[in-house]
Order: sequence, then C-alpha cells, then structure tokens
Amino acid sequence: MPTPHIRTPRRLRFLPHALLGLALVAVPATAMANSAPEPTSATASAHTSAHTFAAATGLDDPAKKDIAMQIVSSAENSSQDWKAQYSYIEDIGDGRGYTAGIIGFCSGTGDMLELVEAYTDTKPNNPLASYLPALRDVNGTDSHDGLDGFTDAWKQAAKDTVFQTAQNNERDRVYFNPAVAQGKKDGIGTLGQFMYYDAIVMHGPGNGGTSFGGIRQRALNNAKPPSQGGDEVTYLNAFLDARVWAMKQEEAHEDTSRVDTAQRVFLDEGNLNLDPPLDWKVYGDSFHIG
Repeated sequence: MPTPHIRTPRRLRFLPHALLGLALVAVPATAMANSAPEPTSATASAHTSAHTFAAATGLDDPAKKDIAMQIVSSAENSSQDWKAQYSYIEDIGDGRGYTAGIIGFCSGTGDMLELVEAYTDTKPNNPLASYLPALRDVNGTDSHDGLDGFTDAWKQAAKDTVFQTAQNNERDRVYFNPAVAQGKKDGIGTLGQFMYYDAIVMHGPGNGGTSFGGIRQRALNNAKPPSQGGDEVTYLNAFLDARVWAMKQEEAHEDTSRVDTAQRVFLDEGNLNLDPPLDWKVYGDSFHIG
C-alpha cells in the first residue's frame, strides 16, 4: 500500500487582482469541441516500443481523462482510486480551512462554497445546504465557525450521486476545462494538457508569479509553444522547469516528485499522447496504468 501523505495545498483562488492577476476564464466543455485538432510532432517518434502507438487524442478523451484523474490522485491522495475521494474531508493546517473532495475544494478559497451552492441549486434539500451561510462567512479564512458537524454532513452528501456529479462538474468548470482549452490553444497534445491541468490544480488559476498563468508565462519567456512554431518537447520541458521553480517557492510544494518522477518521465519517453502502459513515482511510491 502506498504511504499516505498530507494533501498539498493550492493557492487561494480569491485574492485581490493586484496580487493574483486575472483568473483564467472557465471554458464550457462544448467550447472545446470546436478547438483546433492537436498538432503532431516529430518528437512523437521517440515514443518507443514500450508504448503501443495510438491515434492522437486530447485529455478530454474519456479514457485519457480517467488517466489524468488517476495520476493527480496518486499525488494528492497516494491512491489511483480518485472516485474514492468524494467523501474525503479534513483540515490539513494550511490556512485554507477544510480541504475536501476529488480535487481538494477548500472552505477558505471559494471553490467549496461554489460547489455547495451548485449542489443546492440542483438539490435544495441536501445535508450541506444549511451550512451555506457559514461557508460564506468563513470564505477567505481558515475558520470553522458555524461548521460544527460539517465533516459528517460532507461524508453523508458524498454518498449522493447528485453531489458526486456536482464535484465532477465544478472540477471541470474551474480546473480541467480551462487547462485543456489553453493547452489546445497552445498547440500541445495530451501530455502537455495534463501538465497544465496538474499545475492549475496545485497552484490555482490566475496570472500571479506562482499561479498557473505565471508559470505558463515563465515558460513562454524561454520557449515557443507549437502554436507559435516552437518544438513541443522543448516547450514542455520549459513549462516543467517553470513549474518546479514555482513549487520550490512554497514550503508545502518543495517535493517536486510529481514532476520529476512522473510528468518528466513521460516526456523523456516521448509519450506525448499519454498512452499506457504508464509507470511513475510520487513521493517515492510507485504507480502503474497498464
């Protein structure tokens, strides 16, 4: 069994624009259907016999999306079973209040509030609806005021498929869809889109220096993406370099193994389409998708 570890915190989503920069605009899934097809790259020929060649896809392909969820969960939860995380909730002491669910929604950063609001819009009579006033009050803080019994209510709600769907939808709206859409706009394939997604999950949207937009800009300062005529592998290496730099700016993110022994491994193999079999390590634990 992999050794459990504390979830790594993300940056606050709702900070003054002067500090955080403009947030990425969430893109509906329907908008991505009109995205340009992913470019191919000569570097894909480096994809050795360890991987079976498959037609290029995007991270929004259902099979690739599930792979993405497993890899992120291996880093966030020491488990590939991302669907087991709907009921997860704890305060990990990072100043963001409760962290919960499949993507680490936080009571102090706004995304948990938006999730519960969306859930309540769909199903008004739910175990979390009565906590909405308290969630609004504690937003932006690590306070638990008014949240007595909230963890039990969360676990109860997590058994509800309506709440599970709400978690999926908010994950896609805030993190997954914007990351994939930006990746396609930059002309990068499935692996690159995953790199974007993992970065936005950990660092949050926005243009601050260590937010997703700032990390991407740091990469753009050193390499051109395929959409600007650059080499895909060169650009993705620049993006991972920028990501590692950003992680090392925060003590909670100093372990960069989710890049060094996972994403960088796939890139070095030339597996730009993120095709199985996949073998990687995070925090020293080994994982596999056959």
